[in-house]
Amino acid sequence: MELIDYLARVRERTMRVVASVPSDKVDWTYKARKFTLGDLMRHIASIERWMFAENAMRRPSIYPGHGRELAGDYDEIVAYMKRMHDESMAIFSSLTEADFEAKCMTPGGAELRVGKWLRLMIEHEIHHRGQLYLYLSLLDVETPPLYGLTEEQVRERSLPA
Repeated sequence: MELIDYLARVRERTMRVVASVPSDKVDWTYKARKFTLGDLMRHIASIERWMFAENAMRRPSIYPGHGRELAGDYDEIVAYMKRMHDESMAIFSSLTEADFEAKCMTPGGAELRVGKWLRLMIEHEIHHRGQLYLYLSLLDVETPPLYGLTEEQVRERSLPA
């Protein structure tokens, strides 16, 4: 299914950014009581599996949060992200067209088609990927271009307006 393939490509782009996170900075945040880099990574993993995938199966969310108890250091976090994504993709791949059209209940009490709920999951991941990019920028860490070219390279290859 096209949506499942797209989910995989979205996660590939997210994991390219995750690969730029310095292992000694997973507990870094720009401000007290805000997500750390590791929190963002764990949150992306947990929410996909324990909220979106559970809801897609028309079950309630069992989201455990994004704490260090889920995965502590960089390597553990990356392994957790991969494991949660693999489990989620197995669930999403098992859904039929009828399942995608069926309604699920979100934690906020909204009833949405499963397909729409999964599209919202993609927006959610992209939002948090953007936070990873911003955090890394604040740390002066070089990040990969999202689609192969940097903004400067696109400008260089563009015709004058």
